[in-house]
Formats: sequence, C-alpha cells, structure tokens
Amino acid sequence: MRNIVSDIVRRTALVGTSIFIFQNSYSQFVNEGNVKINKETLVSVYLDYRNTVSGNFINDGELHVFENWTNDGIVSYTNSENGKTFFTGTTEQIIEGTKPSDFQNIIFNNQTTAIPFHLAATITVGKLADFTKGIINADDYGGLVIFKNQAFHTNVSTASFVDGKTENNIDKPFEFPVGDGLYFRPIFYNSNSAEQSVYTSQYFFKNSNLIHPHTSKEESIIQINDAEYWNLIQNQGTEKIVLSLTLSPDTTPAAFYNITAETELAIVRWDEITGKWINEGGVLSDALSNEPYTNLLTNEVTGYGIFTIAIVKKSDVPTNDLIVHNAISPNGDGFNDTFHIKGIDNYPDNTVEIYNRWGIKVYEANAYNENDMMFSGYSDGRSTFKKDDKLPSGTYFYTLRYVKDNTTIKQAGYLYISNE
Repeated sequence: MRNIVSDIVRRTALVGTSIFIFQNSYSQFVNEGNVKINKETLVSVYLDYRNTVSGNFINDGELHVFENWTNDGIVSYTNSENGKTFFTGTTEQIIEGTKPSDFQNIIFNNQTTAIPFHLAATITVGKLADFTKGIINADDYGGLVIFKNQAFHTNVSTASFVDGKTENNIDKPFEFPVGDGLYFRPIFYNSNSAEQSVYTSQYFFKNSNLIHPHTSKEESIIQINDAEYWNLIQNQGTEKIVLSLTLSPDTTPAAFYNITAETELAIVRWDEITGKWINEGGVLSDALSNEPYTNLLTNEVTGYGIFTIAIVKKSDVPTNDLIVHNAISPNGDGFNDTFHIKGIDNYPDNTVEIYNRWGIKVYEANAYNENDMMFSGYSDGRSTFKKDDKLPSGTYFYTLRYVKDNTTIKQAGYLYISNE
C-alpha cells in the first residue's frame, strides 16, 4: 500500500499543487487544496478519495477511481479540455458528498456485481456518460444524475442504467436512461419548441394504484398497467412534449400484448387537478419492425406527472370521410411518392404533423391537401434533421387534426417511408 500511495503523490504532483492527508494507515486519499489533472495526463486512485470543503479538483486529463468517492468541495473541468473520469472499481463503489461532482466525461465500468454503484450525491455530466457496465443505484441513496445542455450518453442497457432520478437540461431529443432493480425501462421525449426546459424522470417497477387509484379514470380507459409507471416532472418551461413509453415483456403485463379490435393502447397520466387518470392517446409502433425499441407508444402529452400505459376504447374516427395511405416510396416513379390523404380537400382547416419514432417532428403543414401541400419524404422540422433533408427509410407516425361541422377531429397512425 505504501508504494501505491507514493505513486499517487508523485504523479499528482506533476499536474497540480495540493495538500494530501492519508488516514487510517493509508486507507484514504484526502485533498484539502488544489489539484488539476492536465490534458494527456493519467492519474489512478486506488484509495478512497475525499475532496474536502476546501478542495478544488479539476480534471482535464484521465482519472481512474478504483474505490469510493466523496466530494464536499469543488469538482469540475475546463470546458476547452477533454477530461475523463473512470469508475472502474474491483468492489462496490460509493459516490457521495454534500456538493455536486461536475464531470465532463464519466465512464461507469465496474463488473463486480450487477449493481456496483451506490450514488448518494449529485453528479453532473457535461459531455458524455458511458454506461459500459454496472447499474447506478441512486434511488436508495438519494442520488441524482444531471445531463447538461450538450450532454449525451452511450451503452445504456439492462446491465447499466440509472435506478433513480435523472435530470435533463437538454433542448433536443433525449432518452432518459432509467430503470428499477434489474430492469432497464427508458422513457423518451422530444422538444419541438425553441424553449429551454428542464425535466426530471424516474421509472418504478411498482403498481401506480398504490399512489393513485385506478378506479378514478376517464370513461375511455379500460385497464391501467398495474406493474410499472414513470414519473416525469417539468422543472422549468411551459411547452408540451412528445413522449414515448416502451413496452417490455419482462415488466409489462401480458394483457397489453393482446389488444382486441375494439381496443388500443394509450399513454395515461394522473391529473392532479381532476383527480383522475386521463387518456393522453398514443400510436404504437410496429412490433415486427427491425428497429430498436419495438412496441414504442408515442404521443404529444398535455401535462406532466405520473405516466403509464393503459388499454383504452378505440377512438371513434369517421371512416368514410378520409382514406389515409400510410406508406410512401419517394423515388420519383410517380407511384406513392407522397403521403396521400384522400378527401382532405373537403376540410381545408387542418394540420398534419409527422414525427420519427423518437418523437422528433420532421414535418408540419397547415391546410394539407391532395395537390400542392403534400409530404414527400423530406424534413422541414428542427432538431436533428435539417430542412429539406431526405428522411431515412423507416417507421414514422402522423397526427391529423381537421375541423368538421365546427368540431375538431384528431386522427393518428403510422406511416412507413421506403427509399429503397
């Protein structure tokens, strides 16, 4: 152990100035001063690390943490650098402290147990969170993972996600990497507004009837998922988002995979004002699709709080007014080159919106018709698609609103684009 300690002191002395105190026979590495790890410098800490109230720790290089981490001071990075912090312990690791640890890039890769990380503090991600291996238990310890505006994550799976709260300050499509226990159950959202909003999400493998009675619901709702729910809170902003929930045979009741001709699946939300579950609607992706996350339920929602999936009565949509041709092949051969809604010319007061499977709006038009205002497979949406970009082949979903006899009728469904 003495050789390891000497190695740490020697290497950190090259990258910054600090006061270190080693306690309990060299079992703890304590910083009470200033440490900066410069770019292209590697530091490994094989002891429990503690950054005290007076500690200022800046990582612009590469830091490997093999034991526990405690921060009561400042942990940050220089924006112009590329700091990486690896939690790669050989035993379970506690990440705690009274102050947030601000990481530019953080890599979780601990394979000792299924749930090796105990998060009892707030950590923020400035650029990338790499969930290589190991579930982060934040729920039992009061932890929080915050993704800053430009942050993203990779490698989330059933073997690595956040069991607890995650916060998102991002104004672009985002997948909350959440789950409960050993179940990874992500929730997706997309902002189709330029407004900067903040959201907090958590997944619960629990019966929502325990907190909000399933008997208090809108008439259209037949059966509410009694095994799982998501909590999505809007901390900042006023926009209404497009939300996607996933179905999984590991957690979602079997009844939700056996829908009849008279029923459909919908997102439902507990509404605090009315004191009941309300039907937010939804369109279910094609279960036969070869894309990731099949059985994705998507729709624009009207509020926030507790969400889950329900079996509802199928919407009464007039079948004689419109005929929607839900497949296009925009190859210029004159056949199915555009999204054709037969009969829409009779209802010029209309709006058509098209989204990809992650809820990103790729097309929007008012006064859609059968002549010169038609979707031809090119995006005019914001976010990740540039205007006039040809969209890739795949499954999309549309929403159609039109006014008939002074009543607004809403219809939704899936649209397949083939560019092959």
